[in-house]
Amino acid sequence: MRDFPIFTTENGVGSLVLKEIPYRGVAYITIRDSSAPAEFLNECADFCRAVGAQHVYASGHSILESYPVYTSIVQMSASTEFIPETDAALFPVTEKTVSRWKDIYNERMNNVDNASYMSDQTALELLKKGNGYFVHRDGDLLGIGIAGDDKIECVASCKRGAGRDIVSALTHALMSDSVVLEVATTNKRAISLYESMGFICTGEISKWYKIN
Repeated sequence: MRDFPIFTTENGVGSLVLKEIPYRGVAYITIRDSSAPAEFLNECADFCRAVGAQHVYASGHSILESYPVYTSIVQMSASTEFIPETDAALFPVTEKTVSRWKDIYNERMNNVDNASYMSDQTALELLKKGNGYFVHRDGDLLGIGIAGDDKIECVASCKRGAGRDIVSALTHALMSDSVVLEVATTNKRAISLYESMGFICTGEISKWYKIN
């Protein structure tokens, strides 16, 4: 199911993310501009439900403050010099391993708020970019991650307590003096881990409200 980066009616302009509907039954609305936001929100939500969404979340307008907060996405950053070293090793995703990486990602991220399902096409894009990794120690799989430039885009642990080593390994693979990542405020365990490693919150990127 395709997304609508630009979704328009006579009442406004927004973006609809619908690609999660076949996998999680979830759709996301971002209100970009609207002269009648209540009406536009209803139109967007009705459209999302009509194409199969069981849960609809929205962001981008003050009118949403009357709805329950679902989660906020915040950015956290740290200086790489303060991230602890690790003996865990990174192994880049290859054509032979990309399917396994995708399966691990979808299993581990299934219950993480605002995480996206990884399709075969998205996995191939990851392979092309070359920024997906397995994290091992002595042949033991600790987890997986995505990292490039100065950003960690994904951390998924396969062993309890392995998150610190995964973050450290991904961080030290970056050619940057600092590292940033994004996390949902409802992911308390991840935030606690990042803070213990020296990350600080540098701002709220978006706040999502539950429409139904």
